Amino acid sequence: MDKVVNIRINGRHIRARAGQTVMEAAKGVGIDIPSLCHHPAVTPIGACRICVVEIERQRGLQPACTFPVTEGMRVETESPKVVEERRFILGLLFSEGNHYCPFCESSGDCELQALAYRYGLDHWIYQNPGEARPVDGTREHFIMDHNRCILCRRCIRVCSELAANNTLGVKYRGAKTVICADGGVPFGESTCISCGTCLQICPTGALIDRKSAYAGRESQVERTKSVCMFCSVGCGSEIITRAGRVLRVEGEWEEHNNGVLCLKGRFELFKETRKRIETPLIRKDSRMQQVSWEEALDTLAQAFKKSPSKKIGAWTTCRTLNLTLSEFVAVFLGKIGANVGVLELTLARFKLPLGGSLNDLLSADTILVTGADPLSDHPVIGYHIKRACMNGARLVLVSDNNNEMRRFAHKTFSLNEMGKAVKFCQNSASPVVLYGEETPPEQAEKLAALQRKAHFIPLFPESNGFHAKALGLRANFAPSQMEAVYLLLEDTSLSDEKIKQAREAKFLAVHASYHSPITEVADIVFPALLWYEHEGSLYNLEGKKVAVRKAVSLPEGLIPENEVLTQLAARM
Repeated sequence: MDKVVNIRINGRHIRARAGQTVMEAAKGVGIDIPSLCHHPAVTPIGACRICVVEIERQRGLQPACTFPVTEGMRVETESPKVVEERRFILGLLFSEGNHYCPFCESSGDCELQALAYRYGLDHWIYQNPGEARPVDGTREHFIMDHNRCILCRRCIRVCSELAANNTLGVKYRGAKTVICADGGVPFGESTCISCGTCLQICPTGALIDRKSAYAGRESQVERTKSVCMFCSVGCGSEIITRAGRVLRVEGEWEEHNNGVLCLKGRFELFKETRKRIETPLIRKDSRMQQVSWEEALDTLAQAFKKSPSKKIGAWTTCRTLNLTLSEFVAVFLGKIGANVGVLELTLARFKLPLGGSLNDLLSADTILVTGADPLSDHPVIGYHIKRACMNGARLVLVSDNNNEMRRFAHKTFSLNEMGKAVKFCQNSASPVVLYGEETPPEQAEKLAALQRKAHFIPLFPESNGFHAKALGLRANFAPSQMEAVYLLLEDTSLSDEKIKQAREAKFLAVHASYHSPITEVADIVFPALLWYEHEGSLYNLEGKKVAVRKAVSLPEGLIPENEVLTQLAARM
C-alpha cells in the first residue's frame, strides 16, 4: 500500500501518495496548475516553467510537474509571485516566435493562447528580435512551422518514449534552437514513420494537420470514442467530426495503445478513392440496376432456395463486428447449412494460449516474435516491442525473411531453429511470445513448451480475428465449387486470384462498401457501411471486448450488415 502524506495546497488540506508530484496531487483533487511542456503520457522535464508554484521553505519557485510531495508541505499555486513569474515567461514565449494568433490554425485551441488570456496578456511585452524561420512541408500528412514552436519538447518525448522511433531532437543553441529530424534533414526525408503522435500532442500551431486544418475549432466539433478497425491491435481512438464529416482521427491516451496510432490508422484511411455503393444492385439484361432492399433480398433468398445447401458458400471478412459475425454463422451455417468461412487467416490451426497484453510486452525481459512482421502488419505492437527493447528487453526473432524487426533483434533464428529460440526464452523470468500465421505448424508446437511461463499474443491479420477463431471459422475459400455464393467484404478488396475463383460460381452476391472488380461481375450487390458508421463491438488480439461507436448518422437507405442477414434469415 502506498504511503500517504499530508500537504496543503492553497490552504486546503490534501492527502497525497508519496512519490506523487505537486501537479499530480493537485490534479487529483481538481486544482488546476497550468503547464505547456507537461503531458501525462510522457516523462516530465520541467522545461517551460509555466507550472512553477510557491512552496514553503523553498528558496525559489519550483516546477510542480517534477517536484515531489513531502509530509507537511505547503503550496501556493496562484500567489502574486507565481502569477508575476508566469506572465513574465509567457511574455518571453510570445516574443520568441510568430504568435500572431488570428493567422494561426490553432487559434482557439492553442494552449499557449489560452494561458495568455488566463493571465491577461493582450499585447507583446517584448519586441520579437528573431528572423522568420522556414516552414517544413516535406511530410505528406502534416507540416512543421518552426515559427509557432515554443520548444516544449513534447514531440521529442513522444517520438522516443511512445513511438520509440527517436527521430526528433534539437539543433543549434540559444535563441536559434529548433526542433529537427535526424540531426537536421527535412522531415519528409527522415526516419519519421508518420504515426502523428507528435502532431496530436503539440500544444500550439507548430504542427499542422493538412487535412483538418481550419476545418473546425474544438467548440465546433464532436468527438466519438471508438476503436481503430484496421488491424487486430484494436487501438483506442477518437473520431473527430463536424456536421457529419470526419475531420481526423486521434489516439486515446487512456487506452492500451497509449495514444499512439500508426500511419494507416491515423492518416491513410482518408485516402480512399473508390466509388461508394449506395443502393442494392441486381444484374438485369447484362447490366447492374438499382433496386429496393426488398427486391434484392427476395432475389437472394430465391437463389439460395434453388441451390442444395452443400452447394451454397458464404465467406466473410474478419473485419466485421461481433454481432455480424455471429449472425453470419447463425444464418448460413445454422439455418441454411451452407459452407462458411472467412477470407483472411484466423490462426485457427494453432492450439496456443491467448490473452497476452501490450502491457505484458512493456514489462517483459524477453520477447519472441515468429510468423509475423509487427512493424509492417501491426505497427503499434512493433512500437511497443521497440520500447521494451529500449528498457532492456531482449528481442528473439524467428524468421526466414527480411523481417523489419531484424535490426532490433538480440538473437535471430531460422524457423527450423525454433527449439533453440524456445530454449533461450526458458531462461527468462517474464517472456512474451507473439505468433502469426506464417509460423509452420510443426514449429508452432514447440512454442507450447513456454505456455506455463510466457504470455502469448496472437497476431491476427484482421481486426476481429479473435472472434472469428472463437466461432471456428477458417479460411477455406472455394467459391468455384458452389452454385450460389455470398461474400461479405465490407471495405476490403479481393486479390485477382480470389476474384477469378468467385466468378466461376453460378450465382454471386457481394456485400461491399465500394465498387470494385468483384462487384462488376456479381449478380447482386448490397451496400455495406464504412468504418466510422459501425456500431457494436469486437475482440482485439488481447481477447478484450471493445466498443466500436458510430461517429456519423447512416446515409439514408443504408442498413447495417447484421440487419441484412436477419432479414435474409426471415425469408429463408
